[in-house]
Amino acid sequence: MSQTPGPARARYGSAAFAGASKSLPDVFPRTMGPNTAKYVQEVVDAGLAIDMTGRFEQAFAKELGAKHFVGSPGCTNALHILMAAMPYAVGDEIIVSPVADYGTISGLVYEGFVPVFCDSAPGTAHCTAETIAACITPRTRAILVVHVIGHTPDMDPIIELAKAHKLDLFEDVCQAVFAGYKGRIAGTLGKASGFSFDSEKTMGSDVGGGVACSDEELHQRLRFIGHSRGGVSVPGFGRVHTERGLALRMTSTTGAICLGQLEIIRGQVAARDRTVRKFTAMLGDIPGVIPYPIPAHCTTFSCWMYGFSIDPRAFTCTPDAFAAQMVEAGIPNAGLGQYYLMNASLPYLNDFVRDGKHQFAVGPSSKRHEYKGDANPNAQAFLKNFIRWFWTEKYNEEHLEIMLDIVAGIAEKNRR
Repeated sequence: MSQTPGPARARYGSAAFAGASKSLPDVFPRTMGPNTAKYVQEVVDAGLAIDMTGRFEQAFAKELGAKHFVGSPGCTNALHILMAAMPYAVGDEIIVSPVADYGTISGLVYEGFVPVFCDSAPGTAHCTAETIAACITPRTRAILVVHVIGHTPDMDPIIELAKAHKLDLFEDVCQAVFAGYKGRIAGTLGKASGFSFDSEKTMGSDVGGGVACSDEELHQRLRFIGHSRGGVSVPGFGRVHTERGLALRMTSTTGAICLGQLEIIRGQVAARDRTVRKFTAMLGDIPGVIPYPIPAHCTTFSCWMYGFSIDPRAFTCTPDAFAAQMVEAGIPNAGLGQYYLMNASLPYLNDFVRDGKHQFAVGPSSKRHEYKGDANPNAQAFLKNFIRWFWTEKYNEEHLEIMLDIVAGIAEKNRR
């Protein structure tokens, strides 16, 4: 019996890399920490009677420099736990970086909050204190800053802005694990932060994520809502669910893999930082190619994804065609990332607004919200000409030269 094909589903993890060219090292197979198999075997040998997740949570918090880390099955779940733990009301607004992933906002939407996307600075994917300030209203409760393309925005002015308006400040560190900001570590700059250990990310496990914080009350709240389903034990009765909760706990096997990967992540981040800085400098010699700016505040560049922009006036081909030629020449998975413009990637929220559903049925709203790409003109313009691919710690000097020759050759071939 024939079936009507549905829409093409998004692919994640190693499936997204199927068919990639092998001219250069690919992200997969991942390099695994030397003790990873040992930790997984411990889980098996203990018959699951071992708190491997707790071991990883403590180790990650210590390495990060936070007091607490609460593991989750993935990054989307981590940020959902965080949003569910907060005391905001349905219809309250959270300002979010414009260039992000759906996992950044999924939890806040499910919890009934309203995402408000600020713009980025011209020529970058990162927000600023100024672009955030333009979006603050009486309904604003928090700022969720996304550290994309391996580093943070300039956080000190954002921290001061949040303090001045008494707003919570959260970090999405899923694309910048152990990135450095003026010598401090991303994920320790706000009230709490979300992490990803999905298989393609910088610290790749099978899946996994979690929330870091140093506030004991928030830590207990995260575990109560996110792990214990809002349940308390009543003597003589059993569990009573006093609040709506979730059961988004990291598995023991994921904890084991994450523990193994944690032991090698610092060296891998250092390798990425070294090669991406060198390659950025090399790209600057190609007319029409605009290297992604690495700001002075970025003391450690921890990219799982890297890229550059092209000046469309310099070439006869489109950015998409330029990227396709890169793939054909041997750079795996090169392409555009326009779907990272959240205001253009959430048409269902416009349906909510139109129909007055869910959080958009609660008033009075600060304004009529519209989710469209041109609401963030700087971010939209940036992503239109930005070509990215997945970076790996496997790259060496020879690989950088190969990629440079490919980009330079394509640029020359398509030059006006």
